[in-house]
Amino acid sequence: MPLLKIHTNQSLDDAAQTALIQKASSTVAELLGKPERYVMIALDTDQAMLFAGSDAPLAYLELKSIGLPDDTTTPLSAALCQLISEELNIAQDRIYIEFTNAERHLWGWDGHTF
Repeated sequence: MPLLKIHTNQSLDDAAQTALIQKASSTVAELLGKPERYVMIALDTDQAMLFAGSDAPLAYLELKSIGLPDDTTTPLSAALCQLISEELNIAQDRIYIEFTNAERHLWGWDGHTF
């Protein structure tokens, strides 16, 4: 159910990519209280990106989940910004996160919807 997309202008080797998506997956599962077997992480690195007129290290994240409670976005923002900052050496004020609460009938899996 939860989908986290990470877009960054930083380059990562294969080991660093694997470490980042594994940490992101467990973080999202834990903070949303969802089984990790439903969490999907997508990582796009080395993207042409600009923020505040600068191409200094930056990231844009999109987190979509069914039943995303309003009171979880602040702790999710804190945890994900910290993770991205530590793993990619990006200042937290150069990270944007978009949260989306997906409706069950608009989220498909295994030939059905939730």
